[in-house]
Amino acid sequence: MVEHDALSATREAYDAAAATYAQLFRDTLRDSPLDRAMLGAFAEAVRTSGDGQVADLGCGPGHVTAYVDELVPTAFGVDTSAAMIELARQTYPGLRFDVGSMAALNIADGALGGVLSRWSIIHTPPQELPAILAEFHRVLAPGGHLLLGFWASEDPSHPPQVFDHAVAPAYRWSPDHLAAMLRTSGLAEVARMVREPQPTDRRQFQEVHLLARKGWAAAVRPSGRVARGSSG
Repeated sequence: MVEHDALSATREAYDAAAATYAQLFRDTLRDSPLDRAMLGAFAEAVRTSGDGQVADLGCGPGHVTAYVDELVPTAFGVDTSAAMIELARQTYPGLRFDVGSMAALNIADGALGGVLSRWSIIHTPPQELPAILAEFHRVLAPGGHLLLGFWASEDPSHPPQVFDHAVAPAYRWSPDHLAAMLRTSGLAEVARMVREPQPTDRRQFQEVHLLARKGWAAAVRPSGRVARGSSG
């Protein structure tokens, strides 16, 4: 299938680029105060909603996983690239890193308080993205939070725009369209941050962070009446 071919090609490309990628991006958070602010807000939301583990999906060499683990000390990373996971394990031996696919996570239903997906959906063919978002919803506990990072498309009438990524073909998305897809998956938008490109940025695209929350399931009170928590 085309989707499987795309996944295999992406995995092989990141395996080949793992060492270079780790060298280039290991200090990116140091110079990104807005990214750190969003990660801090995400971590606080996870703690407020009941803690739980945080999975960094598409973790790469693990530098963001390590940062989040300082804020929520239950974070672990998952990546489809075995070479990336090996680098992450070598660099952060005290943390957990697993090889895995976002399309079929080896994580129990409702096991996570948070899912972090920073630029890890960009290589997903558009027709496959709803299944990925459904998998995020499945592994989140009620009230759990998702922080999604991606580059914005310029034309909202054509949500996914393909672009020539340095490692593998990738897609940009309309923030409104992706927020609507999250709602369809049972994940309500809580907040978003849109960062304009800086003159020194290699890609002159808007960067988007979407924070979303899984709704609470119905709960039965002692009286036998059904009460529903907030869905947002």
